[in-house]
Amino acid sequence: MRKEPQRAQSLFLSRDESWLRFNRRVLEEAEDASNPLLERVKFLAITASNLDEFFEIRIAGVLQRIEDGYNDASPDGATLRESLDAMKEETQRFVADQYRCWNKQLLPAMRAEGIRVLAWEEMDEEARRFATDYYQREVDPLLTPITIDPAHPFPRVLNKAMCLALLLRRKRRGTVGPVLGVLTVPRALPRFVRIPSSKGSEDFIFLADLIERNASGMYRGYEILSRAAFRVTRNSNLYFQEEESRSLLETVRAELHNRRKGDAVRLEIDSQADPEIVDRLRVNFELDESLVYHTDGPVNLSRTMTLYGSSSRSELKFKPFVPRELRLNRKSIDLFDEIRHRDILLHHPYDSYDGVVGFIEAGARDPNVVSMKQTLYRTSADSPIFQALTEAAQTKEVTAVVELTARFDEASNIRWARDLEDAGVQVFHGIVGLKTHCKLSLQVRRDPDGVVRRYAHLGTGNYNPDTARFYTDLSLLTADPEITGAVHSVFNYLTAHSESDDYRPLLVAPLTLAESFIRLIHREAEHAAAGRPARIIAKMNSLLEQSIVEALYAAAHAGVEIDLVVRGICSLRPGLRNLSERIRVRSIVGRFLEHSRLYYFLNGGDEEYYCGSADWMPRNLFERCEVIYPIRDAQIKTRVRDEILAGYLADNVKARQLQPDGSYIRLQEAGRPAFNVQEYFIKVAEGKADIADIPKPQPAPEPKKRPSQPKKRMPAATAAD
Repeated sequence: MRKEPQRAQSLFLSRDESWLRFNRRVLEEAEDASNPLLERVKFLAITASNLDEFFEIRIAGVLQRIEDGYNDASPDGATLRESLDAMKEETQRFVADQYRCWNKQLLPAMRAEGIRVLAWEEMDEEARRFATDYYQREVDPLLTPITIDPAHPFPRVLNKAMCLALLLRRKRRGTVGPVLGVLTVPRALPRFVRIPSSKGSEDFIFLADLIERNASGMYRGYEILSRAAFRVTRNSNLYFQEEESRSLLETVRAELHNRRKGDAVRLEIDSQADPEIVDRLRVNFELDESLVYHTDGPVNLSRTMTLYGSSSRSELKFKPFVPRELRLNRKSIDLFDEIRHRDILLHHPYDSYDGVVGFIEAGARDPNVVSMKQTLYRTSADSPIFQALTEAAQTKEVTAVVELTARFDEASNIRWARDLEDAGVQVFHGIVGLKTHCKLSLQVRRDPDGVVRRYAHLGTGNYNPDTARFYTDLSLLTADPEITGAVHSVFNYLTAHSESDDYRPLLVAPLTLAESFIRLIHREAEHAAAGRPARIIAKMNSLLEQSIVEALYAAAHAGVEIDLVVRGICSLRPGLRNLSERIRVRSIVGRFLEHSRLYYFLNGGDEEYYCGSADWMPRNLFERCEVIYPIRDAQIKTRVRDEILAGYLADNVKARQLQPDGSYIRLQEAGRPAFNVQEYFIKVAEGKADIADIPKPQPAPEPKKRPSQPKKRMPAATAAD
């Protein structure tokens, strides 16, 4: 990674280096032979997909700011140009490591298991006949060969589209110099073509290799001098300006069209490519040489995910498990009766997401439910939640707040919005300038006793049953009048921009969330200074907000023990002498994507627990509508503390601990039993484990007693340690 500049060490880690280190932890899972083989292939594909987004968003954004004349320094002290150089250097190393993993580890291991990715020369006659027939039937009709000359300018290559470049020379005499040909590989076809095998193995050939083999048939009259697969990544930031004469929906729709015109930010090309092909492409896409990435294998590693889905070898995948279903108390008449008597916490994917879907479907069917309100950030194809809302709209008031600008989901969300409106649902798009990221579902019901009550679901994850199978999230089902009343106020804020001075007991961004979290952190510092019990445990996806980091430093300096479980970006630098020695940061990367957000404050012994949709990131605290909700039920608090949080802090298999220099180390220690928290949660769901199976963590050091003395100021955020 980037070396620290010669200036004093910053108190903040680089955002982009931290993200790249997260992706390296995912790559470690692909390299880990203890993972099932096809899961390792899947992890490698995820690293490639992650890297795509990093170029589309982060590197594209930095390039754009530099081109706009900016070179400001980030909190870690690096200027934009320094950050860009560091990102280029690290991504080049990372790509080399990806292909080393593919070529040296995964390909040989798959071949040993009878899963073969073959070159044309390795295929027998039967396989070649099948491949040729497949090409003629399925592939050739979709191809459009292009030759670049004065009459045929370079085609508009779509973002991340697989292409084939060919250096061509006319066979006819008198032709001056070679020309370039370009073929776009159809996106509709699988990148790996399954071919028959006489050896009982599962055999595949790359679609690009198959097209390359047959390219001469599309360029008759030319001699093919050389050829190479390539792929271009473009700036995919979604920029738009509000115009009074156009609705948000139409603005986003227009930007979706314009976004295809984004500048190129990366060229991936076969490492064996002729230098003339590389140079012609680089010049055409106006790319610096440092943004050309030579691939020692398939140009698009994210498509290796096809192998995972195409293979029937279940023994080479994680063992499937059945999530725990939500079961009602024998005395409960229905789900509403159950929620009326107790809050319900669901821990996905270990607790089935059917409980959330069932809540929304129950509201749609129940004639006593008179209105339903729902936020939708990301949805899925054939979503049962969408079906329930459209059916409910026939008999009751249904409101949906659909976020149009959910990154990379804009097109599908526009379709959802139109279809919901056509079904009679009142569709809103939140507040101009703010993404609606909160996860809320609210139902108003006239109960059998004649009382009108509100019932709510509040979550940490999207209303997407598909991703709920491999994202860890927390769901709360409640009829608590204070919580449901506050949810009602949040919907008023989203639909009418009706601000309230008080959303308690909820914490709502951008109105009260940041200041509330800082207040809660400062309160722990006050408890510690007064000798009262003080501790913070926080689990999130990313930690970047500078004011939060500074508050955590101050709390640790005051004596608060702090444990952070941060999956991805973390700008806080733990372990700095006299400042963050009491802060421990761990990242867990495993079978499921850690996505839940959970915040615990010991509060002098009167513990407080919060969950919600927000990370400690500037965008979550100030640029989105987010909701953090309290956990109030005593039994649920015990489960969160003794099962969920204790489990995460005990993991020593998939957990890595952040070091002061930004690196991560494994936590497994000699003499301590291996404990994988995700496997533990699966066993809990299956009834095969309980709280007693969690190893006791090493106790945190006791806060040192300080002699009475004048209060020392915490070092400034830009000071050296």
